[in-house]
Amino acid sequence: METKIPEKARLLRLLTEGGFHVPPFLYLSAETFHSGDFEELGRFLAEHCESFKVIARSAHPQEEFFKGGTFDSLETYADPGGIKYARSKIIQLSNTAKRLSILRQQKFMGAPEIDTGQMGLIVMPFVPGVKIMAKKLKNTWEFGYLADSSQKVQRDPYVTGTPHDTRLLDISQDIERFLGFRCEIEYIMTHDGDIWTVQAKDISSVESAEFAGDERSVRLDGVRRIRRRKNFRERPVFVMDNREFYVQVVGMCEDIVNGCEGPLPTIEDALRMVEERERAMEDFALKHQRFAVLGLSIHDQDDLYQVVNNYLNESPELQKRLSQALHENLYRMDYFLAEADTLIAKDSFRVNLCTHEAYGIDSIRNPLWTVFWRRDRHDDVVRDFRRLNVKTGDMAHIDIDAEGKPTAHFL
Repeated sequence: METKIPEKARLLRLLTEGGFHVPPFLYLSAETFHSGDFEELGRFLAEHCESFKVIARSAHPQEEFFKGGTFDSLETYADPGGIKYARSKIIQLSNTAKRLSILRQQKFMGAPEIDTGQMGLIVMPFVPGVKIMAKKLKNTWEFGYLADSSQKVQRDPYVTGTPHDTRLLDISQDIERFLGFRCEIEYIMTHDGDIWTVQAKDISSVESAEFAGDERSVRLDGVRRIRRRKNFRERPVFVMDNREFYVQVVGMCEDIVNGCEGPLPTIEDALRMVEERERAMEDFALKHQRFAVLGLSIHDQDDLYQVVNNYLNESPELQKRLSQALHENLYRMDYFLAEADTLIAKDSFRVNLCTHEAYGIDSIRNPLWTVFWRRDRHDDVVRDFRRLNVKTGDMAHIDIDAEGKPTAHFL
């Protein structure tokens, strides 16, 4: 039995009752899905959803204790089947792609144990447009813009203290005054200028802080970041080198096929090597609340990846098991990378930010940084890192000079 309405649904109801411009919405509790009673949903869809598409937003009773964006929102078909699919997908993502994030918040931020079977949904008509996140820092409001993903040509996300429309400032001030606490507000601005309030989150208990550098260092070429208030960052670093990892797996496959001195390895040994790598990433992420990844090679080893996947072709059963493990490993690696707030890598990797990751209250203290070197310098820079013998667990100090050029120092 659920004991309360989730914060997301409760605050939207308050804002609707207060006369704010909130899209029509319906909160569906987990009990609705368990009972299969979708009569109210059918009436809501018939009355408010002219399009074939709706937005299904996560609404778990304990969601307020987690960072914004931990649980997903999905576009789906405007029928009960689409809504049930969206809930199943959101639960699945919380148990896979978001599992590590949830574990880290439980360890480092005191988030509670959570039963994903209690996941409810908020259903809204699909409203296309620009996503805007607003919040007040000290005495100044800021507005983060994320472009409409349907546009062919995209612009980077950006933060400004001067919104494009003064109504945004007025609405934000009115909402905070009405609710009576500091809050993070998400809007959608449609192409014809309408501003819809689609979410509010209480951030009154969230604080909004950093440090200086040292000796062994590598000069890099640039940094991508939305906030530019701090020019120094200190993080424990995880060294990701997929080339070396795939070479090791190929070497073991070679021994399985051709034999070797000493005990003959088996497919179980190869699978264990993949599992140990995944465990090393998860253990590191659960040990450090904030960390950097040094990507000596990430997703750019396509030829080598194909070699690993096809080395055991003459033993189809073994090859299938290894290929499946390596394919799953790519997902686990992405989940791990999504938890790093600092990526140090070649200039061909961009972090795909959602609204919360770009502008959420958690991004004030620890905005995402992508520190990069130019592609034409890749071999030289990797050589420099190897010369310094940078290892997982070393402390990286990143210092950005007046020209915006970063240097990574290592202890």
